[in-house]
Amino acid sequence: MNTAQLTGAAGRRLAALAAGCVFAISANPAFAAEALDGSKLAIWWALPFAGMLLSIALLPLLTPDLWHHHYGKITAMWGLMAAIPLAFFAGPGAAWGAIFHTFALEYVPFILLLLALFTTAGGIVVRGNLHATPLINTGILAAGTFCASFIGTTGAAMIFIRPLLRANDDRKYNVHVVVFFIFLVANIGGALTPLGDPPLFLGFLRGVDFFWTTKFLWMGTLFAAVLLLAIFFLLDTWLQKKEPERQRKDPTPDTPLHVTGLQNLVLIGVIIGAILMSANWKPGINVSLWGTDIPIQNLLRESIMIGVTIVSVMITSKDDREANGFNWGPIVEVAKLFAGIFACIIPVLAMLQAGKNGVFAPLVAMVANPDGSPSNTAYFWLTGILSSFLDNAPTYLVFFELAGGNPQTLMTSMSQTLVAISLGAVFMGANTYIGNAPNFMVYAIARSSGVKMPSFFGYMLWSGAFLIPIFVLITFIFLR
Repeated sequence: MNTAQLTGAAGRRLAALAAGCVFAISANPAFAAEALDGSKLAIWWALPFAGMLLSIALLPLLTPDLWHHHYGKITAMWGLMAAIPLAFFAGPGAAWGAIFHTFALEYVPFILLLLALFTTAGGIVVRGNLHATPLINTGILAAGTFCASFIGTTGAAMIFIRPLLRANDDRKYNVHVVVFFIFLVANIGGALTPLGDPPLFLGFLRGVDFFWTTKFLWMGTLFAAVLLLAIFFLLDTWLQKKEPERQRKDPTPDTPLHVTGLQNLVLIGVIIGAILMSANWKPGINVSLWGTDIPIQNLLRESIMIGVTIVSVMITSKDDREANGFNWGPIVEVAKLFAGIFACIIPVLAMLQAGKNGVFAPLVAMVANPDGSPSNTAYFWLTGILSSFLDNAPTYLVFFELAGGNPQTLMTSMSQTLVAISLGAVFMGANTYIGNAPNFMVYAIARSSGVKMPSFFGYMLWSGAFLIPIFVLITFIFLR
């Protein structure tokens, strides 16, 4: 991909996405999703949301060609199946307002952050090669795990997976290296800031303080990361001893490491600054668009995300993009899929807000103790199990609302409940290939590099053996 292409067809995609974002922000959210009376909605209102998530989870595995060519149409179908009945039930104005309210306040900031991180991280390249040893491999995993909270799990995975594969490409036993990379870099490492994993950024958009995740999740994250790194080091050491000599000629001889595209690190700093600015600078100035007051700091934040994306495209070299195998396909797919998810989730959130008066009353009972207090264990495991097989971002939103949806309460008197939801969504996305977006990307890159990756269920044997015991320990140590 050359610079002309990046600023041509890809640039048009960026312009279209930016225009869509501005349109969504400018729409009149006269009736928010909260205005819907969830107690009057039957369970079938959740079918489009369930169908959307099951399509994402199963169709890429069962019918990959159909999904690859028609995922946009499938997404639109589920979105319309949610929107059209909503228009009949609540009226066209209320339905239109609820959808645009959701898109303006949650979808647009969510996608623009992912776009900015995806573009900037995709321009940072670690070149050269190291001779893989247990210490070197553990060091690369630790570095990727740390960076994931600041450049996102997808960004960290893109930067670190190829150096790790090159270092181990002459080893007979290298599957475990990629599996633990998915555990740590593509999932657990993203738990410390809203930049790390999409569920946490959705929490930030709902009112959770930026540094709340760092303050309350660092102990659980450190515990899981250190334990997994220690287990990996011991496993890698044992497997290396089983192959005393390299099994084949190293296709990528050792060369000094160096990083190119470092100008994108500055842009990532701008992204972080924009998020912090919107969280802390509240001048009380609103821009009124079609009767809706939008805080000026939010508009400035989204403008900075668009600007960072465009600048990264302009200043990153062709060679750096090609070295990372960069293309716009993944972010375009994410944008389309989450448009459908955010449309379908509107009636589901309304039903959850109805609590015991809605159709989800049995689910409310499952996450409550006999005395009515929240069961943090249930929140952790239910959020985690669903995040393992469905997308962890909307799963987080479902249980966030189930816990009351009030960020101030969840950050204070119910902080352990929000910890349980957050850790469940972020950590247990590692249980399957489809639990978090970077998982399958890493799987595909590793397979194309010659690594004999385990099957879908074979991978679950790995996660069941190494992750589930750690999650049990986390339950008893941090969530009781």
